[in-house]
Amino acid sequence: MRTRSLLPTPALRPGARPRGPQPDHLAPVAASGTQRRTTHMAASVLLAYPDADLLDAADAVRASTPGLPPPVRERLDAFCGVLQACADPQDLRDLQSRYVATFDLKRKCAMYLSYYAAGDTRRRGTALVAFVEAYRAAGWEVTGSELPDYLPTVLEFSARTQGDDATIAAGLLASHRDGIEVLRTALESMASPWTGLVEAVCLTLPPLDERTQQRYVELVTAGPPAELVGMEPFALEPYGAGADRTGGAVR
Repeated sequence: MRTRSLLPTPALRPGARPRGPQPDHLAPVAASGTQRRTTHMAASVLLAYPDADLLDAADAVRASTPGLPPPVRERLDAFCGVLQACADPQDLRDLQSRYVATFDLKRKCAMYLSYYAAGDTRRRGTALVAFVEAYRAAGWEVTGSELPDYLPTVLEFSARTQGDDATIAAGLLASHRDGIEVLRTALESMASPWTGLVEAVCLTLPPLDERTQQRYVELVTAGPPAELVGMEPFALEPYGAGADRTGGAVR
């Protein structure tokens, strides 16, 4: 076993022009497999709840970034700088409060990828099972308290896989790319310090295709669907400051 290391909107009619925000997506950078895996592991670590352990991890993450493409490295290093500036306990508490207000209380900032497509509907349970099955197809199991679609867990899975297993990880990210873009856009609109982390991930992913762009527009406009039924046994419980955030993939 390997444990986690440090390191409903209707479709547009044919020919119709989408209304509302258009994706100001980032052009991908040229990145090797090793650079992509390093980026995804660094983002997985840094997107965790900011506690004392994460402050300690910032130094190790920063040590891993020099070989990354400059646009990626700059974004990861910038957030490491945010963490390293939290030497005062009050600064860390402020960052923790902002984390909860961002990721736990804003629908368009959810780090649970299936939430964007399924919301709190009956479809959510099926979507979560699909994540579990994808991990198992690569010989992995999810441990800890987080749901299997938790973005840091998916990124860790991407960072730790190669060959055919890496194809499975890439498929998970690709099939939920619209949600990742909604998260990125929402963080950017809030001038969130976590924006650069999601941007770093997007820079290492393929360009958006037309279908994903359309779905992105729909999600930004209407938000995830809502129907608070049929979620058992995958009920979501909001986390507060100091709550357990120990989700991770193990092999």
